[in-house]
Amino acid sequence: MTGPEGALGVVLETMSWVGLVPGIPLLLFGWILALRACKWIAATAEVFEAGGFQGFRWSDSDGRQHSILHEPSEAPIMDVGTHVTLYYDQCHPSRWSLARPRRTNAAIIIGSILTGIGLLSVVAGFALMAF
Repeated sequence: MTGPEGALGVVLETMSWVGLVPGIPLLLFGWILALRACKWIAATAEVFEAGGFQGFRWSDSDGRQHSILHEPSEAPIMDVGTHVTLYYDQCHPSRWSLARPRRTNAAIIIGSILTGIGLLSVVAGFALMAF
C-alpha cells in the first residue's frame, strides 16, 4: 500500500504498539494493587468528648473497640452521644472518614484507556488491510 492508506497503516500499527505494550502491564499492576488494598468498612460510631476534644468510638466486626480523637476543625462539631456513620480502613483503623471514600486506581484507568486504544488500532489496521 502506498499513499494515504500506507501512512494510515503505519499510524495504526504505531498506535497499537503504543497502546498495548504499556497498557496491558498497567492493567495487571492495577488489578494486583486492587486485590492487595484494604477495604473501607462502615460502622456506627458514637461521638464522645475528652479533654476539650471530640472523638468517635466504635467497635469493628471482631468486637474490638476503637476510638479516635479529632480537633473540631477536622470534623463538624456534634453533640456528645450522637451516632454517626463512620468509614474506616480495615487494616489501619486510624484512617477514617465521615464520607464514603472513593477508590480510584490510576493504573487501572490509564491501563484501560491505553489497552482500548491499542485494541481499536489493531482492529482498524486489520480492517484497513481487508479493504
